[in-house]
Amino acid sequence: MVGDQPDEAAWSGRTVPSDDAVPAAVPSDKALLRRRLLAARALLTSDDVQTAAAVLTGSAMALPELTRARTVAAYVSVGREPGTRALLDALRERGVRVLLPVLLADNDLDWAVYEGPGTLAKARRGLLEPTGPRLGPEAVLGAGAVLLPGLAVDARGMRLGRGGGSYDRVLARIARAGTDPALVVLLYADEVLEHVPEEPHDHPVHAVVTPEATLRFRASGGGYGD
Repeated sequence: MVGDQPDEAAWSGRTVPSDDAVPAAVPSDKALLRRRLLAARALLTSDDVQTAAAVLTGSAMALPELTRARTVAAYVSVGREPGTRALLDALRERGVRVLLPVLLADNDLDWAVYEGPGTLAKARRGLLEPTGPRLGPEAVLGAGAVLLPGLAVDARGMRLGRGGGSYDRVLARIARAGTDPALVVLLYADEVLEHVPEEPHDHPVHAVVTPEATLRFRASGGGYGD
């Protein structure tokens, strides 16, 4: 880890070091790349995850995109994902309205306001979801920033998700509405790759935050939200 705050760095063209889990030669197949990235995460210890989460929280809280947003759509990290739980509480303490997803039967996402860690309940697929009133899938359109889960981001800002399609629907909904929230992904440093496979429906993100750096790919309108 390098300091508590990220460098405001542009993409430098670096690639992931070659190792047994994530090769420098990125596979063209999304499923294969997902397996390798998840295998690399599985090697992280609890201390690794907690240390990274603390740095990510400080770095994300300093982001102008989150500083000016009155509503942030986020998610609850689980397992070895880059930790978001401290960030959710920090945003809420700042007075930000935090929306969390609720997975629907068709894999689309509903949303509810985060009211604190005691208001989260276990849900399908090992997820934790808010227990408050459902606001509908369109609620995300009021967010000034959206934190997206992911497994990797590349030099163009293209995000590799887990493959369920839930956030593809969210991003398509945002595009149709013409809103322009800041799209931000939290990752570990070695998950910023030179290239990830993409499909026509994929949308680039604006920024990625790792424990070592913040990388920006394109400007956003950075709406303030409701």
